[in-house]
Amino acid sequence: MSDDSDKPLDDFIERFSEEPGYLDFARRGPVGRTVRDEESAMSSLLGRSRFGTLGTLDEQDARVRAAVARLTGFRADQVVYQPNTSQGLMHAMFGLTGEILLSPSEFPSNTYAVSRATDALGVVTPRWLETDHGRVTPGNIKRQLRKSTVAVQVSLVDYRTGYLVDLEGIRQVIGDRLLIVDAIQGFGVVDAPYALADVVVSGGQKWVRAGWGTGFLALSDRAVETLVPVFSGFNATDADGMPTEVLPPKRGAGAFSISNPDPIAQARFAAALEEIAEVGVPAINARLAEKTSRIIDLADEFALEVTSSRDESERAGIVVVTPDTDQLTLLTASLHNHGVTSTAREGAVRLSPHVTTDEETFAMLRGAFTSFGSAINL
Repeated sequence: MSDDSDKPLDDFIERFSEEPGYLDFARRGPVGRTVRDEESAMSSLLGRSRFGTLGTLDEQDARVRAAVARLTGFRADQVVYQPNTSQGLMHAMFGLTGEILLSPSEFPSNTYAVSRATDALGVVTPRWLETDHGRVTPGNIKRQLRKSTVAVQVSLVDYRTGYLVDLEGIRQVIGDRLLIVDAIQGFGVVDAPYALADVVVSGGQKWVRAGWGTGFLALSDRAVETLVPVFSGFNATDADGMPTEVLPPKRGAGAFSISNPDPIAQARFAAALEEIAEVGVPAINARLAEKTSRIIDLADEFALEVTSSRDESERAGIVVVTPDTDQLTLLTASLHNHGVTSTAREGAVRLSPHVTTDEETFAMLRGAFTSFGSAINL
């Protein structure tokens, strides 16, 4: 039975209602009642457009930046809203000059952004990091740094392996170079030292559970001084109201914006972040660690090889199991037949629970593993 200290988290869990069997939060997170109610309220306000009420929509930008600041440690003026992670990464990579060190195995949003910037402007040069079986560590970064390296890019959590990087260790070895972090696979469930980074980018459709069209770009003061706002729209100037001429970008993170954001999406994101802040990311992370360990224990029980880290300090909410090559189809079919939603990619199956993952889901996963085990032993 939960004690009183668990009540905020238990109340948080009660606001979600995804169907049992859902283990794919690393791909997309079903939204909860708070976010749905927020979207409904804002849509109703816009639909009625009652005199004097639409100013509420204009207030959502400051609200969402304050919510991001609360969870990241950046100041609100260091945050600019983005509709997705990819656009935030494009802003960062197109604004950079010099050599950037990153893994070629990063999620394509990262490799595409730096490659497109290289092809278009020719001022940023990717240097591809050799990793430890896909894991980006302070050690392999330190060995491959050069004097010409001006920035290092990492994912907070690797989408393939589920590996949680050591941001503190990476910051120590790279010195005063820019540290760019794609945080989407951990933001909302990992209590990371984001303020150690110079650039943090994330979307809200996965672990934050705010739906699509939500995200942010946070920039340290040094990043603001270093990055050029290549894509900077009419709303990113110091004009008081609508500019009547083409003006230079404003100083600060706000320069990295193209057009007025969707206030309803901002409200969804802000509501989700405020709800997470009330519970506390450490509490969410601790409960998620329990769910993740249970999946690892189930995989061990049925002799499925777990290729993601077992160490809590090196994982977030992703468990990767890798069956024999000729058994992958059988495993994915067993999961499908038992109603378990997961992701199969590159010969492995990725299972990603959340704090809302219930006993029925674990029973369904056990049933899928049982069917798989019975079939391979025929």
